[in-house]
Amino acid sequence: MALRVVIADDSLLIREGVARVLAEAGLEVVGRASDADELVAAVAAHAPDVAVVDIRMPPTHTDEGVRAAREIRARFPAVGVLVLSQYAEPEYVVDLLRDGAAHVGYLLKDRIADPADFGAAVRRVAAGGSALDPAVVELIVERTVRAEQRVPAPAATTAPDMEQVMLDHAVAWAREHGTGVAREVGSEFVAVLPDGRHERLPTFHEALAWLEAHGSDVV
Repeated sequence: MALRVVIADDSLLIREGVARVLAEAGLEVVGRASDADELVAAVAAHAPDVAVVDIRMPPTHTDEGVRAAREIRARFPAVGVLVLSQYAEPEYVVDLLRDGAAHVGYLLKDRIADPADFGAAVRRVAAGGSALDPAVVELIVERTVRAEQRVPAPAATTAPDMEQVMLDHAVAWAREHGTGVAREVGSEFVAVLPDGRHERLPTFHEALAWLEAHGSDVV
């Protein structure tokens, strides 16, 4: 038994051309539609194996075909959807694949010219597979690579603040030994009391004087 197909395209010439190619491929066209509403109604009436849908249809000729395809996938999950487009538009492919890759296809209209290849794509979609135009797949890969190249590399781990490390070490030492300590930290000297209070001073002697003024033994 031949696979049953519904065709949707607002151009009568393209509809009949697609129907002729499908017939040559051994498929049965059971319905034709000129807009998205007619397409959904035809799918409901004829229960085809696959709906072949033009991506641009009335009234806006933008993405009606994609939206109709997603509606069909939601309402009639057993029906495959093969979207046809004049141009490679990866964003629409990504939109179609949001609901999974089973029973879905996206081909450029140039592919219709070969009945054997076009028929094979329709059969693959009907069987639960996918049929994505190589030109569209190539664009998706290129965009993905470019996007990854634009992502800034992770920031290098910030090196520890060595002055802070030295200060923390001096505070810990003073607490452990219960006495004041004077240590060189960077271009200054720090005087540290056992209770953690500390002061940065320009010279070692000033650090010692600060400790003595606060009544601490000095090491």
